[in-house]
Amino acid sequence: METLDLYLERLASDAPTPGGGSAAAVVGALSAALIAMVARIGARNPKHAQRATFIVARADELRSELARARERDEWAFEDVVAAQALPKREPAETATRQAALQTALARAAEEPLYAAMVALGLLHLADDLREICSRDLISDVGCAAEFANASILACAYNVRVNHRLMRDRDAVAAGEQRLRAIEDEARGLLERVRAYTSAAT
Repeated sequence: METLDLYLERLASDAPTPGGGSAAAVVGALSAALIAMVARIGARNPKHAQRATFIVARADELRSELARARERDEWAFEDVVAAQALPKREPAETATRQAALQTALARAAEEPLYAAMVALGLLHLADDLREICSRDLISDVGCAAEFANASILACAYNVRVNHRLMRDRDAVAAGEQRLRAIEDEARGLLERVRAYTSAAT
């Protein structure tokens, strides 16, 4: 298992991966960990134990999913780099390279789009914490929501940078529609959590 220090060293290097999409998934995983912490503390109260236990399980599941999404994002971009390095001296080589590049770009757009969807699930959980959270943990709920939203915004950058290079405009339009729906829903959830945390602090 890679340590955080080692990951940050890789992120700070001049290697093409990990990059922004990978880091976006890590930020989302931090949100999931905070949500699980708050819910585990909330589970100590018998009144909230059932709901809190559900949130813990779901947050841990989403954290694991984001850890896998981080790896998939890195692999996807490595495929883009590999496709870009293919020869293009002859027409046949150029065609092969372009096909490989388009396939890689589609995957490189899909991976952060999926991670954004996972992070949206975390915003829902952060919103659910309002029901079980003590005042002492309000700041943690706020941080979790902000991290989840930051993960979505960062994922969106990576989706769209790949969309710009894709030739399949129908796929781009469909991906953009999905992304906008995630962003719109996230905006409402974040505003609600912000209002709750502001009123409670």
